[in-house]
Amino acid sequence: MKALVVAADLITPFGLGVEALWEGILAGRCAISRVSRFETGAFVSGLGGIVPGLDYGGGDSLVMQMLRRLFAGGVSRVPGDARLILASTKGEIDLLERTLLTGEGDPAESVLDRLLEKVVSLTGARGRSLLVSAACTSSSAAVARAASLIRCGESDCVLVVACDAVTEFVYSGFSALMALDREPARPFDRDRAGLSIGEAAAYLLVMSEERATREQRGSLGEIAGWGMSDDANHMTGPSRESAGLIRAIKQALGSSGETSRIGFIGAHGTGTPYNDAMELGAFRAVFPGRTLPVYSLKGGIGHTMGAAGLVETIIALRSLREGMVPPTVNLKEPDELALGWVSDRPREIAPGGAALVTNAGFGGVNTALVLR
Repeated sequence: MKALVVAADLITPFGLGVEALWEGILAGRCAISRVSRFETGAFVSGLGGIVPGLDYGGGDSLVMQMLRRLFAGGVSRVPGDARLILASTKGEIDLLERTLLTGEGDPAESVLDRLLEKVVSLTGARGRSLLVSAACTSSSAAVARAASLIRCGESDCVLVVACDAVTEFVYSGFSALMALDREPARPFDRDRAGLSIGEAAAYLLVMSEERATREQRGSLGEIAGWGMSDDANHMTGPSRESAGLIRAIKQALGSSGETSRIGFIGAHGTGTPYNDAMELGAFRAVFPGRTLPVYSLKGGIGHTMGAAGLVETIIALRSLREGMVPPTVNLKEPDELALGWVSDRPREIAPGGAALVTNAGFGGVNTALVLR
């Protein structure tokens, strides 16, 4: 049974809507800027991908502010019987920050289970709900779970929602790991030095082909295959041999049957030296003798953590529809391993192909999705 994406939207540092992100990335623009919502002088970097107009320290958490904008006027598109899968790494961590710093509020309000309750109320999705928090693979793992529920016939409608925000706690953690670049992130560049933290919220509404046809819903594409693994290499560092990601990609290709029709790869591409090298090693191992178009969105919007996979899935579906993949923003001199694979310009792709989307996260977790 096919798992079809029938609706999708997002909010990123480029603003609300898929069109804003698509046009910004396609034009090679960078939405990473100076962070002003908290003091960054003690940190490695002062840059981040910030959604404009959010109130840090206000009534609602940052992620709920993004989600309210995202679903304003669009909740009616979500069937009441839809199952909900929420993906996030830190959720409403700014509520806990506020309690610790000011003594105001209840720290229990910051737990992810409470955020799940809020998203159920906001979206009206009253089917069984599930929370996925798997580091920076959270939302791609959630997409895989949604597709598996539909393929096995356990559900015919699943709403996947993802969100994460840039807070002082999150920023200080990545700074302490020395993972931040002092300049906007440069994925796959020879001189890359780290990532830029970003924030986003996004959703996908996934239906069985039978239900989508019955309700006369258009399709943005199909979640055709998925794979997950954990290389158990290090708490934060990926396997130098790319073993875990290779395994996840092969699982995704095997479950989709699309090994020979992959036309491009939407990579995790954080801009950290080891992640980018690990991914390129995996791509070369899985597709020997081929050079596929590869891009990363993170030079344009930063690393949106638990929301990254969902944002990248939406853009990969758009790329399939447009017959074009976006550039890797901020790419100047490709790393030797990346030569021929990445570009600082948009590239046309052949019609009728499929897309591979990859993500990796702390703890060695890896995910791969095949879209068509």
